[in-house]
Order: sequence, then structure tokens, then C-alpha cells
Amino acid sequence: MDIRQLVYFAEVVKRKGFSKAGESLHITQPTISKMIKSLEDELGLTLLERSTKKVELTDIGEVVYKHALHVVQSLESLEAELDDVRQVQKGHIRMGLLPMIGYNFISRIIAEFQKLHPQITIQILENGAREVEHCIAEGDIDLGIVVLPVSEAAFECLPVVEEHLKLVVHPTHRLASCKEIHLEELKDETFIFYPQDFALYYHIKEACLKAGFQPNVLYESSQWDFISEMVADNLGIAFLPDSICPNLDSTRIKVIPLASPGIPRHLAFIWRRNAYLKFAAREFISFAKSRLRDH
Repeated sequence: MDIRQLVYFAEVVKRKGFSKAGESLHITQPTISKMIKSLEDELGLTLLERSTKKVELTDIGEVVYKHALHVVQSLESLEAELDDVRQVQKGHIRMGLLPMIGYNFISRIIAEFQKLHPQITIQILENGAREVEHCIAEGDIDLGIVVLPVSEAAFECLPVVEEHLKLVVHPTHRLASCKEIHLEELKDETFIFYPQDFALYYHIKEACLKAGFQPNVLYESSQWDFISEMVADNLGIAFLPDSICPNLDSTRIKVIPLASPGIPRHLAFIWRRNAYLKFAAREFISFAKSRLRDH
């Protein structure tokens, strides 16, 4: 059995097709097809059910895929560790960040880290907290900022900040002049919400349910600037992190605090527990710890 067979097979399953796997591995589709066919012939078993639209694992294929993933992860760890030894200060960090972050000091941490380590590149991927968490668990990215809590068995974490959500409404809204709002006062309102791959979606919904109502969601968006524009156009009300609210146009949007306990969220850097972490990522975490202590 050739290790490449397992690598190619795992990539086809992960990418859900031969074409995308070929693009990811930078090899031709016929090469991948031939390699997986030779694996099936060698085992005397069918691993994939092929159709014109998709490929699906057979029962035997699921067993082989589970072990193929271990092989691939071991190879990736070996390559990463060798890179650390060879390159020392060189490296590449894949970092997941939330769109709903208004903290300038996070970008400053990245900028200051780059000055100290100009040969370490950082690839930033923006997505909801749940997707960032999933990508870290799968090893697709090295670390990222998410909303706590997360599984302590699966992740190590570095707390970043605690913030609260604030209500944003149109200046003509009936509540625009209020000093603060209790959630139960919003039961008849139309909401602009976050997508379901955002932890905020569930935090807000849970808070509304505790306040005694199911929020009436008319729109969803992952971008705070678009959400604020919809509020400014009087299409509904929304919740935004208080770190973002200072960026809003106060002539078009009114920001109102929520009465205690409000809707808090705790942000943290997380990375996989008990898994190899590249030197560059370890160096960034160490640097971030020192800068967060000073903040």
C-alpha cells in the first residue's frame, strides 16, 4: 500500500470529488482516479460509490478513510516539525477571525508581531465562531478567535476580552430615546440577525427565549456594516458588540445599552489541545499573551 494512495483518497473524500481534490493537490484528475482504483484493486474492495454528481463512502471506505486521516495528519505533523527545525523563524500561520470584532488592538498585535518576525506570513480567514472552531478542530487553520465556551478537552484557549452587545435602532424608533432596554420589551420587534454559523445567533436567541419570546427574524447578515445600514434604513433592530458601536453614525443609528445581565460574549484565541502546533503559531500565541497582559 502506497502512502500517496491514502493521501489522495483522503483528499477526494474531504473535497467531495475528484476534480476539487486534484485542484487541491495540484495533480490531474486521471492521476487521482488511477491511484484510488489501484488502492481498491489492491484491497479487493470498493471504497467509493461514484456518480456523475458526487462520490460517497462505502462502509469499507469509511474504515479506510478513518485510518487514512491518521496517516495524513502524521505526515503533516512530520513536515511541520521538520520545517521548524530547518527554517527556525520562517513559517506560515493560518488564523481565523470573527467579522464581528471591532478591537483595533488585535490588528495591532498582528502588526507588531510581523515587525518582529517579517518572514512569518499570516493568512487571515474571516468566518463565524462555529466555523472557525470547526476549521481548527479539523486542522485547516492553526488558531483563531472564537466565542467561549468551547470544549476544554479539544482546545486550549487564551482569553482576549469580555464585551456586551448593545441594541441598535433607527432614530425614529419608539425606543430610541431610552437610556437602557430590557429584552422583554423587544418581543414584538423585527430583528436583523446573524447567520446560524455564528455563535452570536445562538447567544441572542437564547437570551430572547429566556426573556419569554421567540425573536422575529426578517434578515440575516454576517457583516456588521451591512447590518447597521439596514438599521439605518429602518428595516429592523439589531444587536452589535459594544466595540463596534463607536464606528456607527450617531445621526442615523441610536445605540442603547441592555439592562443587566444583558448579552455578554467572551472572546478567546483557541488552538487544538494535544496536537502539534507550528513554531510560528506558538510564537504568535506567546507574543499575544504578553501584549494582552499589557493591554
